[in-house]
Amino acid sequence: MNNRFVVIMAGGNGERFWPESRKALPKQFLPIVGDEPMLDFFDGSLKGIIDPSNIFVIAGEQHRSVIMDICPDLDPEKVIGEPVGRDTAPAVALATTLVARENPNAVFAMLPADAVIHDANNFCSVLESAFVLAEEESVLVTIGIKPTSPATGYGYIQKSEAKEKYAGHQSFNVSRFVEKPNLEKAKEYLASGDYYWNAGMFIWSVDSIRAEFEKNCASLWNSLRSVNEALDGGESLGDILAREYPSIEKNSVDYAIIEKATNVAMIESTFDWDDVGEWSAIERHNDLDKEGNCFQGQIEALEAHGNIVSNRDKNHLVTLLGVEDLIVVHTKDATLICKKGQSQEVKNLVKKISAEDNLAEFV
Repeated sequence: MNNRFVVIMAGGNGERFWPESRKALPKQFLPIVGDEPMLDFFDGSLKGIIDPSNIFVIAGEQHRSVIMDICPDLDPEKVIGEPVGRDTAPAVALATTLVARENPNAVFAMLPADAVIHDANNFCSVLESAFVLAEEESVLVTIGIKPTSPATGYGYIQKSEAKEKYAGHQSFNVSRFVEKPNLEKAKEYLASGDYYWNAGMFIWSVDSIRAEFEKNCASLWNSLRSVNEALDGGESLGDILAREYPSIEKNSVDYAIIEKATNVAMIESTFDWDDVGEWSAIERHNDLDKEGNCFQGQIEALEAHGNIVSNRDKNHLVTLLGVEDLIVVHTKDATLICKKGQSQEVKNLVKKISAEDNLAEFV
C-alpha cells in the first residue's frame, strides 16, 4: 500500500562486536550471523509488503555508501545520513517529517537494523497486523517479543487488557515500559506472563506520532520545523542536517515519547528475535562441535571446550589448545581474546583503545 512506509534505523558505533565491527563498519553492515549483512534481512524481507520506494534508512552520513552497496535498489535520496548521532528521538522526528512530506496520511514503521530474525514470513505477518492496527486506531504500536529467559539486558513491556485481533494477530493495551531489570525482577516478569521484551520496533501514523511529539517533546519537534521549512525553500537535506542536527539534544524515543504516552498498543510476536548484543550471542545461531565450540572461519582446536572463535581471514589459521570458555576474534589488523563472561565489556575496551591517540586507527 502506498500509504505505508518503513524507516530502518541503522546507526551505531561498532563497539560491541569489535574488532570485526568498527566505526566505519558497525555490526548491522556485517554478516555477524549467517552469510549476509544484518541490514540485508530487513531490506529483503520487507519488499513483499512495502513498496521499495517507500523504504527509508537513517544512519551515519559516513555509512551511506556502504548501505547503497548492500541495498542497491534503495532510492539513494531515501538513505538519510545523520552528520552526528543524536539517539533515536531525533531520528524518529526526522523520519516523521520526511514521511509526511511523501504522504501526510501515511503509517510507518521504525525498525532497528541490528537484530537477528530468521523467520521472515512470520515477521512480515506480524508487521502487517501492526500496520492494520495503526491504520484503524490512533495508537502507537509496538511489537512485543515473548521472553524465553529472565534476560537482564532488555527493557520490558507490560501488557494489560487484550484488544482485538488484527490480521490474525492478538493485540493488547500496554500498561507500562520498564527499564532493564535485575535478575530477580526478570524472573518475576517471566513467571507472570504479562511482560515482553522491548525490541524497539514501533508502528504509527504520522498524525499519531506527531501529536505525541507536540505533547511530550515539543522542543525537539519545533527544532525539526526548520528542516521542513528549508526543504520547502529548495535546500538539500544534507546541507540542512549538517547545519541543524548538531545542535539537537540527544534523547531516546523510549524516554521522550513511549514511556510517557498513554495510547500504546502491542502486537504479540510470533517470530524469533535476538538482539545479538555481544559476541557470546552468536553461539545461539551456529552449530556447535562435539566439544561445545562455536567456530566461524579457518580454525583448528585440540582439547578446547566451549569457545567462540571468529576468523574471516582466509589466509590466516587460528588454533586453540587446552583452553575453554574463551572468545577469540581475529581480523587482519586486530585480535580480541576474552573470557565468554566478559563479552559485555568489549565496548569498554574499545573506549580505552579510542582514548589512545596512537591506536585510534584500530577503532
